[in-house]
Amino acid sequence: MKALDAIRFALDLSDKSTLALVEDMRDAPLTPPTPRGGNHPLWVLGHVTFVEGGIPEILFGEKNPVAYWAPLFAAGTEPTSDPAAYPSFDELVRTYRGLRERNLRLLADLGEAGLDRPSKAPPRGLEQALATVGSTFLTIGLHQMGHRGQVADARRAAGRKPLFTPG
Repeated sequence: MKALDAIRFALDLSDKSTLALVEDMRDAPLTPPTPRGGNHPLWVLGHVTFVEGGIPEILFGEKNPVAYWAPLFAAGTEPTSDPAAYPSFDELVRTYRGLRERNLRLLADLGEAGLDRPSKAPPRGLEQALATVGSTFLTIGLHQMGHRGQVADARRAAGRKPLFTPG
């Protein structure tokens, strides 16, 4: 398997498995994952959308098209239980899907040879994890899977059973 194929696989798996859980929480998007709060599904959806918008910024120094959502979804922000504070669920899903599609085209255009290309503007503290095109895309998939766990916990807090149980 080539590195590009492994990265595509990670991005596809993280996308499908995370969005399946998030979409299942459409009717309860502000459910916190723990009794003490945490990142609810709507915040997770907005956060992964914001991060997805930042990929060309990290790689090439381009402006994040959803930078205006930073006060809501950037790293370090705290979720609120006020639905009026957020864009609609549908807007977030639509924006996420458009940004992911754009980034997959970008990855295809860069190809296997472009994976070792240095990133232009990795965020402070993430310089090593996001040092190259390849490591940036792979880290994005891993990052999303971490937030998938928060949505899985929110689903359990809402009384829902796991969507996938092997065997």
